[in-house]
Amino acid sequence: MQGGDPVTRTEIGPKSEERVQLRRQASACEVAVFEGVPLTHCVADPAKHEISAVLADPQGTPYRSLKTYGAALGQQASIVAFATNGGMFDAEGQPIGYYVERGERLKELNREDGSGNFYLKPNGVFYGTAGKWEVRTADDFYSNVGDRPQFGTQSGPMLVIGGELHPEVQDDGPSRTIRNGVGVDAEGKAHFVISEAPISFGQLARYFRDELKTPNALYLDGSVSALWDPVTERLDEGPSVGPLLVVTKKD
Repeated sequence: MQGGDPVTRTEIGPKSEERVQLRRQASACEVAVFEGVPLTHCVADPAKHEISAVLADPQGTPYRSLKTYGAALGQQASIVAFATNGGMFDAEGQPIGYYVERGERLKELNREDGSGNFYLKPNGVFYGTAGKWEVRTADDFYSNVGDRPQFGTQSGPMLVIGGELHPEVQDDGPSRTIRNGVGVDAEGKAHFVISEAPISFGQLARYFRDELKTPNALYLDGSVSALWDPVTERLDEGPSVGPLLVVTKKD
């Protein structure tokens, strides 16, 4: 199954449509359409949620999938509002850029040059501490963030920078695939978006800028993009992923 495609489940029996609708209302995620492309848009609200970066089990083995992580949580999975893939990684599932989990830095900021989406500069960092979440370019983060956050993940490219689209992103380029990203609005809410059909970089960037009004937004990944929404029982399975971003409900 391609990353981003939800697991298909059929509701049967009396009032099944009502049950589906009630679950959707309780979810932090909603269905949207932008420029003809179906999307799923999930919101993390600092008044209701916490965000953490997750990579591996207690023995140090990367989870590599949302399903494996969810199974490892057991009954604790009830606190998860939603989760998604959380940035670029190598063949072993290790982050290739800055990565902080529970205040511990496992990988330093990567400011090297290279090929591929991660190195389509500027790339950026999504990070936060105590309900204050931000997206910054890697250079901005390097120059202006002195304290280590509780969580942080580097990915790339940036989609929106200071209210403008990334200078190398075409309005509607030929590259289309399932994609996801994250941005933070003026109220401090984090918006996670995953496409349900192939989408260009430009379309995804414009959605963050024009519809969600996030002055900065970061691309998380492409064909491996995946979402777990326990309320609607969506659990995407597909290619292996690396770091995860997990949004949990506050007590």
